[in-house]
Amino acid sequence: METKEEVRTPVSQQPYTVDVTEEVDGIGSKVSIEINDKKISVPLGMTILEACRENQIHIPTLCHHPDLCIAGTCRICVVELEGMHTLQTACSFPITSPLKLHTSTPMVRKARRHIVDLLLSEHYGECYSCVRNNNCELQSLAKEYGVDQYTFGHVTEPTFERDNSSPSVVRDMSKCVMCKRCVRTCIDLQEVGVLEAIDRGDQTHISTFQEKPLADVICINCGQCINRCPTGALHANDPSDDIWNAIDDTQKHVIIQTAPSPRAAIGEMFGQEPGTSYTGELNTALRRVGFDKVFDTNFTADLTIMEEGTELLLRLYKALVEKDGSMALPQFTSCSPGWVKYLEHFYPEYIDNLSSAKSPQQMFGTLIKTFYAKESGIDPKDIVTVALMPCAAKKFECNRPEMNDSGYKDVDYGLTTRELGQMIREAGIHLPEMSQSHFDQPFGDASGAGLIFGATGGVMEAAIRTVAELVTGVKAEDLFDNARVTPVRGFEGIRYLEIPIADVGPVPEILKDLIPDFEWLKGAVLKVAVAHGTANAKKIMEDIKAGGKFSECHFIEFMACPGGCLGGGGQPIPTNEEIRNKRANAIYTEEESLPVRKSHENENVTTLYDKFLTEGPCGHLSHKLLHTHYTKRGKYIA
Repeated sequence: METKEEVRTPVSQQPYTVDVTEEVDGIGSKVSIEINDKKISVPLGMTILEACRENQIHIPTLCHHPDLCIAGTCRICVVELEGMHTLQTACSFPITSPLKLHTSTPMVRKARRHIVDLLLSEHYGECYSCVRNNNCELQSLAKEYGVDQYTFGHVTEPTFERDNSSPSVVRDMSKCVMCKRCVRTCIDLQEVGVLEAIDRGDQTHISTFQEKPLADVICINCGQCINRCPTGALHANDPSDDIWNAIDDTQKHVIIQTAPSPRAAIGEMFGQEPGTSYTGELNTALRRVGFDKVFDTNFTADLTIMEEGTELLLRLYKALVEKDGSMALPQFTSCSPGWVKYLEHFYPEYIDNLSSAKSPQQMFGTLIKTFYAKESGIDPKDIVTVALMPCAAKKFECNRPEMNDSGYKDVDYGLTTRELGQMIREAGIHLPEMSQSHFDQPFGDASGAGLIFGATGGVMEAAIRTVAELVTGVKAEDLFDNARVTPVRGFEGIRYLEIPIADVGPVPEILKDLIPDFEWLKGAVLKVAVAHGTANAKKIMEDIKAGGKFSECHFIEFMACPGGCLGGGGQPIPTNEEIRNKRANAIYTEEESLPVRKSHENENVTTLYDKFLTEGPCGHLSHKLLHTHYTKRGKYIA
């Protein structure tokens, strides 16, 4: 169902509108049932599993995941229904009439135990050295059902060769339990379709097209399959050993930048509830681990807004005023490498719509090995840059051959939240016990606008705060309630927003060499959209191809992962909608406490333009270092 709401700004008294696509659960009549002799009433059509969980009755699952469609393949959730001769799967059994069921009869317990035994008989177990040790659902089930021997035997040698071809995702199918979560994630959640069940009978296994290595198929490296795999069959390509070697090398100056969403999630690696930010504690822990400098990726998120926002204004000026038909609109965000790779694979004709601005990760890499190296008197060849990211695709991004504008590999290693959590534990540190400390100079602290990059809609909100204020001359706090652009927040798959520009102000000093005035925007309506997860990105792209509503947008934020970066493929496991919401709340709560909440008011960014990028946003040097320029899309700002 599509709903529309109107919000009026105090300045213009003109409405901006937001369209939100929502799925509404139509709950009709109730059904009376008995679970373990307890009478309850549940909505018609609810599954047995849902009914049990709502009533605090535990039923084990393996193939089930709240983000994914129902499969019913593992059978571990079987229950006994009176009047039926066979056990039924709770996850896929809809309640359509009164029934009586039992969740822990001798038959049920025996069946579940045998299922676990059968799974273990084909699972290559090396629990002590497995990346998922103590966080493996099969391991937990074996403990829950008292498995103390291999009833049906056990595989002692790997049955499949490990696929290490991808810089982001490692496949170890000897540990696969055929739950098909990865298949449903890739096909249904992301609509990429890299993985599928191959062959039949006891030869069935999960693989890629023609059994090709992951690096040779259309994998976008998002890592969402990892986050939903219940075992160690899928995990990220971990560079921790190389990073430890760099830290231990006294000739190397090792720097780490930390993105916002890992800081809102890493506490989960230490037994903390989701939704607690450990920014200050993490800074202290990273210095204890041995990093020489700890920088805030939010600084270059602010820089991204300056560059990407300026690029948007330039594209609009060229298209609307100079009537340059080669300007590709709408402009797409480019900070999600999984989304970029998705576009390159599936919609290559729209590559020119991508902003030429690099992601904050890559911008920081070039600055560290140019500006920072010069300011600190350190040879760039002795600098090792590490990026703490929520994203498996960031590993792919830093290894793209064009990401070397500093003259060196701009970012040496991408490290996920999970991997850094393990490094911190390995250093004998319990993160929640750390005192708080600040980020290092010369970049200093960043703005709240950079911080909210971690949630879906955050890039758009940050851009709107800056662009709207620079164009109108009115404070974002007056245009939007406390600068909160709430219509672009939230976890609806697609959000659409129209912002009328009632009046314009003078061109700020930093943009005067690029745009003579803003009069051409007076009375215009800025149309923007937000999508998270590539399945939703596909909906927008197909709409654009058909000349629909989104083809009239000026700017669209795309994030490859559900929920944006806070739901990235490198975040702690498990993940689900509730956990992603808590992480988002942690980000927005921390953002509200910061003294600066707009990118263009970050004094460290303005200092960088004064001292180093002296031609300003989209100038020659900033374009060389902070933008991609291997296609024609950057021609008008080179």
